[in-house]
Amino acid sequence: MTQLDSKRREEVERLRAELDDANYRYYVLDDPHLTDADYDHRLRRLQQIESKHPELVTADSPTQRVGAPPEAGFPEVEHAVPMLSLDNAFDEQELEAFVRRVAERLERDVASIAFCCEPKLDGAAVSLVYTAGELVSGATRGDGRTGEGITSNLRTLRSVPLRLRGDTPPALLEVRGEVIISHADFEAMNERARSDDAKVFANPRNAAAGSLRQLDPKVTATRPLTFSAYQVARVEPDPGDATHSGLMAHLGDFGFRTSSELEVVQGAAGVVDYCRRLGEKRDSLGYDIDGVVIKVDALRLQRELGFVARAPRWAIAFKFPAQEQTTRLNDVEFQVGRTGAITPVARLAPVSVAGVTVSNATLHNADEIARLGVMIGDTVVIRRAGDVIPQVARVIEEKRPADACAIVFPERCPVCDAQIERLENEAVARCSGGLYCPAQRKEALKHFASRRALDIDGLGEKLIDGLVERDWVATPADLFRLQAETLATLPRMGKKSSENLVAALERAKATTLTRFIYALGIREVGEATAASLARHFGTLEALMAAEREALEGVDDVGPIVAAHVHTFFRQPHNRATIDDLVACGLHWQEQAVVERPQPLVGQTWVLTGTLESMTRDQGKERLQALGAKVAGSVSKKTAGLVAGEAAGSKLDKALQLGVPVLDEAAFLAQLAAWEAGDVATDENEEGET
Repeated sequence: MTQLDSKRREEVERLRAELDDANYRYYVLDDPHLTDADYDHRLRRLQQIESKHPELVTADSPTQRVGAPPEAGFPEVEHAVPMLSLDNAFDEQELEAFVRRVAERLERDVASIAFCCEPKLDGAAVSLVYTAGELVSGATRGDGRTGEGITSNLRTLRSVPLRLRGDTPPALLEVRGEVIISHADFEAMNERARSDDAKVFANPRNAAAGSLRQLDPKVTATRPLTFSAYQVARVEPDPGDATHSGLMAHLGDFGFRTSSELEVVQGAAGVVDYCRRLGEKRDSLGYDIDGVVIKVDALRLQRELGFVARAPRWAIAFKFPAQEQTTRLNDVEFQVGRTGAITPVARLAPVSVAGVTVSNATLHNADEIARLGVMIGDTVVIRRAGDVIPQVARVIEEKRPADACAIVFPERCPVCDAQIERLENEAVARCSGGLYCPAQRKEALKHFASRRALDIDGLGEKLIDGLVERDWVATPADLFRLQAETLATLPRMGKKSSENLVAALERAKATTLTRFIYALGIREVGEATAASLARHFGTLEALMAAEREALEGVDDVGPIVAAHVHTFFRQPHNRATIDDLVACGLHWQEQAVVERPQPLVGQTWVLTGTLESMTRDQGKERLQALGAKVAGSVSKKTAGLVAGEAAGSKLDKALQLGVPVLDEAAFLAQLAAWEAGDVATDENEEGET
């Protein structure tokens, strides 16, 4: 390397370091030390050198924030750790109940548990992955398990480090955070749009999300986006007994912006006090928040608490009270839902509520309309419940115009013209058209094909709409009669896509009784209730024949759900559809329930590690069939732990607490004995480690 080349490389490295430091001070610390002119001068000089010497360009150079070519489309990115949603609390009593649940699960005093509290930013959630300190990928949250790869767009954000600061970056780091737009930047952006006769954004959250999904990163680069980190999802090497607040401090050292409002508090009193204080500051923060995120601070305790189906037990989101605005109710339309529910929807004069332009709001049902005393033409107060769902909160009767008119519920379905019925003691009116109503048909098919139901890959919303509108599919059974040749005639459905969909439909025929029950879309029957019904009755025939009294004997099934299930299976067209599905080849393994004592009633069991002969879910189902409750963490009350290969901390804790431990061979032998009715078998006789 010549002396000139060496000097040029040194200059490049110096310019990059100065620009990275300027970005960090401006976008993370809010403490700029370079003028805009000085920054631009350095950036132009670096661009000049790199354009003449492309061999010096690196992926983490500040010049690469705006130079990527437009994307042809965003690839799917599967999150290594799901980006789960949080359960919500809407008042202080629910906050205190959350803290009590945490304390009870950990068997600790409430006041002794440290919680980390920070604002719940109202923007677009994204994930960033770094290897050896360099940004290698970025993705949207998506459905929590799969997002869109938007690495080029995220590189344009100067608050996103292209390379981690410091000399010893972790081998792997995945950082989660929110991309937001401040109030001042949002107003300035909209003012420019008005001057240019361009689109004006409705609110900062939508503007942030839309900016991130621009196919041309150069457009994203023009938007005033800021990334604020709120979680370390993965880090290698493992931080051990670290805390969430400690990891946030480390992220600041690495060059990330984190919340200046983050605090660690003790117990319920500290959590409630923080939420009160942040609520009072909400309007002066300069950016949108819709609540507070509360997390157990110690990562070790987080792992012990574990997760429920789609949310962690160690965190909760406290939602601030809804903000309200007044507007005029111009009209009411009636929509038909998946179960035939007729929902009146208020058409409003558009109004901004909590930063979102609202032009529609739910009126729920006829009882709610009567309670509100609302009429078309009224001035009404609109509230966004939990800052999400617009609702008509009340009527300002003194502003009622002389030409206001009553809201009249239709007698016939606005979609299929079937009779509308309202059952005694029910607030909701329903279309009686069932699967014959196109509105219900589409929604029923979407539910039937959804991931947690039959999980028919490739059968999306638009395709279902097209199939129903062409009258190719009237019931779920018709899906399984579709031919690839016919499907290939649909827009954007070529030969390969059609063959893939037919193959997916064929795979979906082999399912489970739980999924099938859930897929039927019976009112009030979610995944957990479907699983309880499947375990209790064992066969679909037994379930369909069950009377209400028998249904009420199932865990999680009360009189209302029992009535819905009983009514569903007494409808001839529902029976006919089920028979048709079975005739089309849908099948699942059924095991008739044998009348015998359940030896594990009242016991709590835990499974950990990898089992060779079955999945953990299958082991869980067999334990539940014997009456056991299956938990995710070990405590003094645990009756037994099933430890497969690579069992970790749960096994250690069980041994510390003296909880009986079964290896897989002993577990299988014990299951066989219990299921054969040998209730006297002692789980400690074999396999204890």
